[in-house]
Amino acid sequence: QVQLVESGGGSEQAGGSLRLSCATYGYHLSPAYMGWFRQGPGEEREGVAASTSIGGKYYADSVKGRFTISQDQNGLYLQMNNLKPEDTAMYYCAADYRWRDPDTPMRADQYNYWGQGTQVTVSS
Repeated sequence: QVQLVESGGGSEQAGGSLRLSCATYGYHLSPAYMGWFRQGPGEEREGVAASTSIGGKYYADSVKGRFTISQDQNGLYLQMNNLKPEDTAMYYCAADYRWRDPDTPMRADQYNYWGQGTQVTVSS
């Protein structure tokens, strides 16, 4: 059974930085797609950034230039700089082991494995 475990969330002031990490357990192959999603209270889950195992990277317009997604053999990371209060949300790591054509790496319904989430709170 695949398990994803996020860490690194917390509280930060606007303009600060946080780094999220996601470790994967339970499957010997690397996921084809991994992504970070977030969900605020009363809001839908939205794609923040996604990465493919062949080097593709995708970002939501709202985080371009501020957030950086990276991946190595140990897991998935999201470096978040210049944080804004509107970045406040629960952040989730997701993985999908199947290559898709066409693919939609920024859509939550593409992913079939999810972590429990880590809270990010940004104060002004």
